[in-house]
Amino acid sequence: MELNRKQFEILKIMTESKSATQRELQELAGMSLGSVNRVLKELYALGYAENGAITEHGIAALEPYRVKRAVFIAAGFGSRLVPVTLNTPKPLVRVGGVRIIDTLLDAVVAAGITEIYIVRGYLSEQFDQLLYKYPMLKFIENPAYNEANNISSAMCARYLLSNAYVFEADLVLSKQSLIERYQYSSNFLGFKVQRTDDWCFKVKDGIITEQKVGGIDCYQEVGISYWNESDGHKLSEHIASAYAMPGGKERYWDQVPMLVFKNDYKVEIRECAKGDVVEIDTFRELKALDSTYDV
Repeated sequence: MELNRKQFEILKIMTESKSATQRELQELAGMSLGSVNRVLKELYALGYAENGAITEHGIAALEPYRVKRAVFIAAGFGSRLVPVTLNTPKPLVRVGGVRIIDTLLDAVVAAGITEIYIVRGYLSEQFDQLLYKYPMLKFIENPAYNEANNISSAMCARYLLSNAYVFEADLVLSKQSLIERYQYSSNFLGFKVQRTDDWCFKVKDGIITEQKVGGIDCYQEVGISYWNESDGHKLSEHIASAYAMPGGKERYWDQVPMLVFKNDYKVEIRECAKGDVVEIDTFRELKALDSTYDV
């Protein structure tokens, strides 16, 4: 039986807070106390919860919403971070002594996701060092990383995108809890801004309606997304179709569901705070975060 959104939220919280009171459920779920009471009665009747705790049947009901894998787009050169990236792939650059990609991988592992893929290209052998800390990693080679945009990495991993997080691998994640074990629907992370010159989303009723560069009163795009089972299957076909189009190799992978085939997807915005995830685009930004590079 498919869960409705409120049932899902309460059950998810129960997996994280084993003995949450109704008042705590209200705060964590962002619902009224009346809604929490109503949803709890529904879950008790279904056998998904009992005495304020999730049951084995409840865990089974959440299973279709469990994130099964994580895919990292990590093949690029990182030209704007020269000279650091002349000898090191951008995701392996250290900030405060920690590799950029480790901030993401640690969160994925903490969420209990063990099927993890990294699409690599530039200086690909250097990613092998990650295996000492993360032996479960699997690598996918992108032979076209130097002649196409990151859609070429999505091409290499297009059959792995169902029930999956997709990460740009050059993000410094400071709020680990953003990477959750369960997700209800396909979504993109973003934070509210009054104005931006970067990639952003226009949103209506929680659904992304437009992706563009630069905007006012919008959500700045963060390169972390989740794709449910059905959308993941569509992506596998749509990425290949977009890649074969004239100029397709020059596209960013996320333009496939957000622009090229936007009418086939209903993607939610998942709001975060501006400082939760930081993309280091330039050497100047790297120096601002880590003074050891300011030499």
